[in-house]
Formats: sequence, C-alpha cells, structure tokens
Amino acid sequence: MRIVVAYDRCDSNGLCEAIAPSLFQLDDSEDLQVLAEHPDRADWDLAQEAARACPKLAITLADED
Repeated sequence: MRIVVAYDRCDSNGLCEAIAPSLFQLDDSEDLQVLAEHPDRADWDLAQEAARACPKLAITLADED
C-alpha cells in the first residue's frame, strides 16, 4: 500500500495527524508531511481511517503492484 496525497486539495486541518500520527504530521508551516509513504501492514487500518476522515478527500491509498 502507498499513501497518496493531493496536496492541492489538502487544507491542513490535521484530522489525519490526529488519527495516525505515525503516518502524518503537519510541519511548522502547517503543510502536511507523510511520514511513511509505504506504511507497514500493521498501520494499514490507520491509513484507511485517516483517508476516510479527510474532509477534502485529499488522501488516497494505492495498491502496490
């Protein structure tokens, strides 16, 4: 799985960081940083929950081929 962010849609509300702080972080400029573009299998549920919670639908998850 790979985390993909459409940064042009992200409004930096921080819901993803609140749900999955091991995967997402807002930097000092309030820009979203993905901490683990390819999360471990143990974090897949958190990544999915964060993607579903994004009000701008800026986070998607791509299958790895």
